[in-house]
Amino acid sequence: MSLSQTNFLSSSFLSSSHDLRIPYSRAVLSYPRIQTHRILCAAKRTGKRRYPSERRKLRTEQKEAVAKVKNKLEGVWRLSKLGVPVGDDPGKDFLGISQGLLQAIAKVIEFPVASMLPEEAFSVIRKSFDARKILKEAKFVYTVDLDVKTLLELEPRAHDFIFRLEPKIGLIEHVPTEKSVSGDLISVVNGCKKINSETASGEYEPQIINGSGDPHQHGGVRSKPKIAVVGGGPSGLFAALVLAEFGADVTLIERGQAVEERGRDIGALVVRKILDMESNFCFGEGGAGTWSDGKLVTRIGKNSATVLAVLKTLVRFGAPDNILVNGKPHLGTDKLVPLLRNFRHYLQSAGVTIKFGTRVDDLLVEDSRVVGVKVSDSTDQLQSTSQNLKCDAVVLAVGHSARDTYEMLHSRNVELTPKDFAVGLRIEHPQELINNIQYSDLASEVLKGRGKVPVADYKVVQYVNDKAEDLSQSSSKRSCYSFCMCPGGQVVLTSTNPTELCINGMSFSRRSSKWANAALVVTVSAKDFDVLNLKGPLAGIEFQREFERRAAIMGGGDFTVPVQRVTDFLQNKLSETPLPPSSYRLGVKSANLHELFPTHITESLRQSISMFEKELPGFISEEALLHGVETRTSSPVRIPRSNETYESTSLKGLYPVGEGAGYAGGIVSAAVDGMFSGFAVAKSFDLFDGSIESVIGKAQGAGLVKY
Repeated sequence: MSLSQTNFLSSSFLSSSHDLRIPYSRAVLSYPRIQTHRILCAAKRTGKRRYPSERRKLRTEQKEAVAKVKNKLEGVWRLSKLGVPVGDDPGKDFLGISQGLLQAIAKVIEFPVASMLPEEAFSVIRKSFDARKILKEAKFVYTVDLDVKTLLELEPRAHDFIFRLEPKIGLIEHVPTEKSVSGDLISVVNGCKKINSETASGEYEPQIINGSGDPHQHGGVRSKPKIAVVGGGPSGLFAALVLAEFGADVTLIERGQAVEERGRDIGALVVRKILDMESNFCFGEGGAGTWSDGKLVTRIGKNSATVLAVLKTLVRFGAPDNILVNGKPHLGTDKLVPLLRNFRHYLQSAGVTIKFGTRVDDLLVEDSRVVGVKVSDSTDQLQSTSQNLKCDAVVLAVGHSARDTYEMLHSRNVELTPKDFAVGLRIEHPQELINNIQYSDLASEVLKGRGKVPVADYKVVQYVNDKAEDLSQSSSKRSCYSFCMCPGGQVVLTSTNPTELCINGMSFSRRSSKWANAALVVTVSAKDFDVLNLKGPLAGIEFQREFERRAAIMGGGDFTVPVQRVTDFLQNKLSETPLPPSSYRLGVKSANLHELFPTHITESLRQSISMFEKELPGFISEEALLHGVETRTSSPVRIPRSNETYESTSLKGLYPVGEGAGYAGGIVSAAVDGMFSGFAVAKSFDLFDGSIESVIGKAQGAGLVKY
């Protein structure tokens, strides 16, 4: 298959006078000045600082936890927040039971001699590293399960100590024996399959779907339902997996290429500056997260059954076991590529048809219901190879960069709503500097990812109050935070169009690069879009494009990224050369990034960076380099859907899921959303007749995006 390639030359941006200034009138760039900036910081109240109502609530929860324990000498006791000093721990890669951990366990259960506790009675559930400055010393923090039966068999003298053990909120929890522990997703589906004569024979009797008969059935009995899953990212892969396991006829359609060919296309971009608009850092097997840091951190409950099912499925396909234990699990691109290959092979063995290099150009709609998709070779911009694929439902699992898909949906009158997201710049420091800021004397233990402690990262957030007449009538709170921090990583190009420039960060599993980078972004909403006179559900997309084009012009073309020392950004001056070295391989150019964004966004970034310096002394450094521009932090659009069925509220048979639909942010939350959607679609076709919540837990709120 020949690839449509675009050789991006700087001349495409330059006018006849070769003037590199932004060709926009200052009237467009005149934004209201921020009248006030106040940094707000809220910490979680603990101990005596709790409000009386909080203390009463905690006492009530404590009593309820004690009352739930029926037999202390059965089941499992989960011990949390067990601290082991770095000097007493074998290090970040050791996930077993050390003598230092046994001492911490003995202290909690008040057992006098730690060395007498049998290691076999304990299993590590979670391990993280805590090097906060408020601590006397850095430590590894564990969550451990104590199996009562094994402990008493191997050490009977522990009987009285377990009998005296009491639950304590957040520290000690009793887990009954009958409490289920989820397996990987394949095991979960196989455990709840509907088995009857029809499914056993491979035949499917049309059922009532969402309250109405199937309008496109062909007789009394037909083959199993045909489901098209559009998008090969986490949500699409997990939706396809669930549906295939339930026996649906699944076709997975991905506009990009399989990871092997996608890797070659990315290599051509990085080495020869040749952009394949359909196979790049955003599009292709695995989605945008494949060539990123591979973070598996999420806020939807790292110990929940849904998240564990996703993580165990990744382990089944080749991820290391430590992602089940690591407090901040991540894979890295080098681990994701073979994992995705294994995932693909399993789907194909389960009967899934996978079409790479195939773009969905339109939906086939009859009587307000989707009956198929119009597809074409993704390298064919003229769509001369288009064909129609009939199906019973479409799971739309595109990523947040599928702008042509949003435009197609809008033309089809599918309901879309603008969604808040964030834009900003990506800052890069020497990794050694971040190690020293975070770890001080322990920085020497990092050893480029091979040492005792993990490569240092950071997460910072500030809330800035701004007051601007054109943005709102009263003061509004704007969040400024670090996003997608990549320790030991590099800055990469995520443009999908040669006239636009946007970037992201990525790292490999060892995080051994000499740089650390993170996006510093500011939340934006419809009020910000209005300032540029951008209206309608696609206003956020045009907002992104505006600043991606400006960044491309600032860089001068040829995918050169505009950069500025953070110290110069704060002082509104152009950085002099030579610039600090950058990990970005396609070239950088000194530019006035403080002129890129509207004044209120620039001021929010400036104020936040100054506050970040107070949390991380040394953050503002001559060696720190800002890169422009970061715009694709999450989807700028949400596609409304039913909370119960996951079906679009405006078009039957369409199931919008994942990050591109506005319901997830990151690999794990997208996979979880795809998993829930798979169960919902299976249920609508009577392939699954149980309660989704009873099988995989409660879904995240439909209107809430968590990372």
